[in-house]
Amino acid sequence: MINRVSCEMGGKTLTIETGKLAKQADGSVFVSYGDTRVLVTVCSASTEKPGIDFFPLTVEFAEKFYAAGKIPGSFFKREGRPTMEATLSARMIDRPLRPLFPEGYRFDTQVVATVMSVDLEADVDVAAAVGASAAIHISDIPFNGPTAACRMGRVNGQWVVNPTWKQIDTGESDLEILIAGTKNAIMMVEGGAREASEEDVLTAIVTGHNEIKKVVGMIDELRKLCGKPKREFKTAVVESSLTLDVEKMSKAALMDSLKTKEKGSRYEKADAAKKAVVAALVSDSLKASDKEAAAKREKEVKTAFELLQYNLMREMILSEGKRIDGRDTKTIRPIAVEPGMLPRTHGSALFTRGETQVLSCVTLGTSDDEQIVDTMFQNTMRKFMLHYNFPPYSVGETGRMGGQSRREIGHGALAERSITAMMPSYDKFPYTIRVVCETLESNGSSSMGSVCSTSMALMDAGVPYSHPVAGIAMGLIKEGNRVAILSDILGDEDHLGDMDFKVAGTSRGITGIQMDIKIEGVDEHVMKTALAQAREGRLHILGEMAKGISAPRSDLSKFAPRITTIMVPVDKIREVIGSGGKVIREIVAQTGCKIDITDDGKVNIASSDGEAAKRAIEIIHGIIAEAEVGKTYKGVVKKIVEFGAFVGIMPNQDGLLHISEIAHERVNNVLDYMKEGDTIEVRVIEVDRAGKIRLSRKALLPPPAGGVPPSSGERSGGGDRGPRGDNRGDRGGRR
Repeated sequence: MINRVSCEMGGKTLTIETGKLAKQADGSVFVSYGDTRVLVTVCSASTEKPGIDFFPLTVEFAEKFYAAGKIPGSFFKREGRPTMEATLSARMIDRPLRPLFPEGYRFDTQVVATVMSVDLEADVDVAAAVGASAAIHISDIPFNGPTAACRMGRVNGQWVVNPTWKQIDTGESDLEILIAGTKNAIMMVEGGAREASEEDVLTAIVTGHNEIKKVVGMIDELRKLCGKPKREFKTAVVESSLTLDVEKMSKAALMDSLKTKEKGSRYEKADAAKKAVVAALVSDSLKASDKEAAAKREKEVKTAFELLQYNLMREMILSEGKRIDGRDTKTIRPIAVEPGMLPRTHGSALFTRGETQVLSCVTLGTSDDEQIVDTMFQNTMRKFMLHYNFPPYSVGETGRMGGQSRREIGHGALAERSITAMMPSYDKFPYTIRVVCETLESNGSSSMGSVCSTSMALMDAGVPYSHPVAGIAMGLIKEGNRVAILSDILGDEDHLGDMDFKVAGTSRGITGIQMDIKIEGVDEHVMKTALAQAREGRLHILGEMAKGISAPRSDLSKFAPRITTIMVPVDKIREVIGSGGKVIREIVAQTGCKIDITDDGKVNIASSDGEAAKRAIEIIHGIIAEAEVGKTYKGVVKKIVEFGAFVGIMPNQDGLLHISEIAHERVNNVLDYMKEGDTIEVRVIEVDRAGKIRLSRKALLPPPAGGVPPSSGERSGGGDRGPRGDNRGDRGGRR
């Protein structure tokens, strides 16, 4: 049986249908929004995955190029590995769903959102996120949902629900925030803005949440129509007696570890305490007699130990206002900055905050270095790229190197979004810019450390960056009505806390924001307090960054290419390029410069050699220059003819030096005065309407003693044999 529900969202009808497609999945819905169509399915294994201590949820966002009427541009002409955009969409679907599964649920679960039709006027991410929640909610999989999502924009000062791709891509909307949540609380926030105030960001989130409530109600209605009974699942509970034993044996050691400031030492103390309690409560005799029972017992002891660690850390903050490293809730860790650390990069900066350290390196390139972006939505060139790396040594571990994880892609995208708002336009700074953020140490928010180090590295590179950007990660500890909001969280506070709320921006406003929640959402009051506290921390960090570098350097690195921009008339572009690109290739070969010409006549000349760039500019100016009457030129004799010579006075511009203008005396044979390849000085004496150029050599020669002979400049048989004489004309002008 087919069931269908609909509601209005952002001026378009959002419809969820089930019972027609992919019926063997545990849950399947077909979402329609405008002309966007997304099939979303969910399947969860019937047996628990052994040996893991996390929820094995995967979300796949499957882009199908046929959805946009396109054929993939790859060699294989079929969809391959997920694009960066698909990975980011999958992460945004995953994050609000994950906390709503039962604690201890260890069954392999997979959500697949297959995009089958794309309407750039109707938000695909929102349709997929709504579909994922609906598919899980109507299935038999345990889930404390549903959730829904909404994207907020602002065009001409007016709030827009689910702005179009064009409004976002062209910058027409000065704010773009994706919000996900349940009926009662906000679960996730992701977006950016052009220096939006905290009040505006909060208004966008609250407005979006009101839209979410409407969609959540629609999903609940669908479950009432066709929802399956939920599977039986009970969260494993550790025996109270075991919990008391673990607390009695470990509390003192755990409290000592939690008050240890240095991460490595803290982990060593906690690990030693865990090993000691496991050794005390899992006997050797049990290990010898029943290995399976011993393994189960050991797992229970470790679970009780981790629960105790969780509770002690949270209670210490809520009761004493003290954190793991001794700070209060608002203090930022010590900051050290070092711009210009690497001599041969075009720009670099090292940012250290506590035990988090990021080195950012900037490379300036030309249009040849732009990244081709070929997705369902667009086929464009990307001029600014930020790549984030998180090697295993940054947390003192070994691990696989090579390739980028979803986490690295997500963190890099957040940092890039936060920085992009302040980047100069390509017209003002015609460079392709790549930033690489190397995480050297990590103990809390390396993504926000990347924002800080990137901002300084760009200034070190001489990029005309309008305002420095800093980022800070906020945390939350919430037990009933007791709430503590933490500035600049540590890794443990992220792991054991309830929220990771990252805010980046300038002194004037927010440019990037991301929030993940591990509990069942937060309300408007918590959001407002966290935003205000984040602003205090951001301003402090900006002040520390300014001690290292406060404005872009006045000049680029000597190793960076210099790009000089000149304009040529549109009707001269073909002359600069030449037939089949011959002319421009010759200029590149002669000078070694990179040259890029746009359709509006803008020419970008890039070279790290100033003299080479100057030479290329001179050549181009020579090509587009117009001959001026009365001006003297040094030209090369290109061709000798009976009635004179053709002389190249500028690249691609020849003029006729008539035989009568070679000398004051009578000239019978041009070869008596010059030959092909000679360089001579000539003066332009006429440029007619057709652009033909007439030259004179004799005008530059001193008159002969006694004056010019009467026959000078004449030829026997009737003068200069113009068009009425030998029918050849003067043949002046361009060749």
